[in-house]
Amino acid sequence: MNKVVSSFTSAGHGGQESTLPALNNAIYHWGSIIVPPGYADPVQFDPANGNPYGASGTSGNTPANVAEANLTAVEFQARRAVEIASALRRGLIAA
Repeated sequence: MNKVVSSFTSAGHGGQESTLPALNNAIYHWGSIIVPPGYADPVQFDPANGNPYGASGTSGNTPANVAEANLTAVEFQARRAVEIASALRRGLIAA
């Protein structure tokens, strides 16, 4: 409970658009705080990098086929999750 989480996914050809909301549905049951990337950074405006629910990419079923832009989107999402988790921790300590 009260843990910060952020989801991302990958797929061979597609389907990741529905995977992220489905994954988040399970996270609600844990009482976690979901931190999506939203459209808070320009990297998120490239549809190949995912959507406002989380970063994602397609590999074309080729192992280790990750686009550099996908890694940039994941990096932004991770930074955002850590930033929010740190703020939450500071707030809980101050309370």
